[in-house]
Amino acid sequence: MSVRGLVHVGLSLACCVASLASCRAGAVSSTAGSASPDSMSIRRNIEYLASEKLAGRLTGTPGNDSAAAYLARQYAALGLQSPSPMYQQKFVARPVAHAGQSTMLPTQNVFAVLPGRDAALRNQYVVIGAHFDHLGSSTEGALDPEARGAVRRGADDNASGTAAVVELARLFAHNPPRRSIIFANFTGEEEGLLGSAYFVEHSPVPIDSVVAMLNFDMVGRMRNDKLIVYGVATATEFPALLERANAATRFKIAAQGDGFGPSDHSSFYAKNVPVLHFFTDLHDDYHRASDLPDKINAGDEARVVALAERVARAIADEPARPTYVRVAAPAQTSAREGSDVYLGSIPDMAGGDTPGLKLTGVRAGSPADVAGIKAGDVIVEFGGKPVKDLYQYSDALYAHKPGDEVVVVVLRNGQRVSLTVKLGKRGG
Repeated sequence: MSVRGLVHVGLSLACCVASLASCRAGAVSSTAGSASPDSMSIRRNIEYLASEKLAGRLTGTPGNDSAAAYLARQYAALGLQSPSPMYQQKFVARPVAHAGQSTMLPTQNVFAVLPGRDAALRNQYVVIGAHFDHLGSSTEGALDPEARGAVRRGADDNASGTAAVVELARLFAHNPPRRSIIFANFTGEEEGLLGSAYFVEHSPVPIDSVVAMLNFDMVGRMRNDKLIVYGVATATEFPALLERANAATRFKIAAQGDGFGPSDHSSFYAKNVPVLHFFTDLHDDYHRASDLPDKINAGDEARVVALAERVARAIADEPARPTYVRVAAPAQTSAREGSDVYLGSIPDMAGGDTPGLKLTGVRAGSPADVAGIKAGDVIVEFGGKPVKDLYQYSDALYAHKPGDEVVVVVLRNGQRVSLTVKLGKRGG
């Protein structure tokens, strides 16, 4: 899970926490050949992905490439379809850097397709995804930067989510649903959701044929049966569906409504796709070299997979697709201490060739939304100050206070558009 996403102004999370159930269920146990989640298989995949050999899977490194090849082999062994050569979607990732300077990293997403069994619904898709990259030996985004030279292997973040997707692929290959499923593993999440942003812009299927996206990021360290699920308000059917699916596992689910957040589901929600994001919460090893495989709770991760399979199967088998909802989320904490000014923009961390801050979306009901700022706009001027990148945008925004009226100039379809925005207050 991206630190950049956790702290950035545009990606604060909704806090409408609701407990759906509270009793404990027994751990899942199975054999590798069964149609039930296999905790041993989950553990093996995590141990390989978070092994010293892969050196933390930093995007653009040999370890990341080896992880991608490993995932492709898993899908091939399951007999899933490969719409691209070797199950890989190759692209050049360009992490956002200060003053518009960007590193170019040749890399790849990995994805495979399981065709649905219903001819009438086969051309609709559920995406089940997770990012497989992590920090490696980079201290960028690390919470133990003093440990220079240490490899951050990312067992929970996000070998655990990747292993969940592979396990779900095995379960669904054993018994396909009515709709088709795309199993997707994204790179570049830690640099700003780069892989998922590329995926939705270059989707192997029409993006409007994707009925829902389920994302898994850090699902291997459950404590006290607590499971956080984001995006529950992004489709009208999701709250009841999740509650029904949880009847067997009986997790203490903290259901959060907002579809934007610091992981890859955000890229899909910005394209009007309902999303659910599964997360077993932060811990002291997050983005540190101590996030190691021996701390993974594979038995409880198997229970999360069991719940997710029921949810995904219900979505994939229902005659009607989920009803997308544009959630009006409250603004939360500020990226800068002491500042409570709020616009409501969702930056596209993948950026683009045009100088400025490209937006992947705006929050419903936010000052940006009221003023007419739209997804796809590129902010090039804010309050009379030029904006060439994320950092100049942040400087311009935080030079103001709630209630100020500012002129924001955006590029829209190649044309400059000036919009007057009355800035809001976070949490207001």
